[in-house]
Amino acid sequence: MTINQLSIFIENRSGTLVKVLDLLKQSNIQIIASTIADTAEYGIYRIICSEPARAYEELKNAGVAVALSKVFAIQLDNEPGRAADAVKTFSDAGLGITYLYSFLLAGKGILIFRTDDTDKAKEVIKSNGLNYICEKDFASII
Repeated sequence: MTINQLSIFIENRSGTLVKVLDLLKQSNIQIIASTIADTAEYGIYRIICSEPARAYEELKNAGVAVALSKVFAIQLDNEPGRAADAVKTFSDAGLGITYLYSFLLAGKGILIFRTDDTDKAKEVIKSNGLNYICEKDFASII
């Protein structure tokens, strides 16, 4: 019900993002989605990719500060308001969203998010019949 996401700590200086992207390129790892949240001194580059465990090892072996974590991925119809409906479902259940990003893939909206209560989020997904994505599902869509 969850997928692996890479969180990479990147200093805010020229060339650090390129180093990460080049390492993934050389390893033939496909980036499916990514986002950067930054502060004055560093950024957190979050990535959903084709082979997260291998990407983690490649980056770690290259001395990159990287963490692998579980996040949720929900597939939505590509229609206005579907993301709002999904987020409202979690909010109505008393769940907080720690962070969220979204993208379109194969004509479907994808929400990637982390909540403050993983177990409760799983219950909400099941009880509301939300269409979640597992890592193996990405292979058939990309």
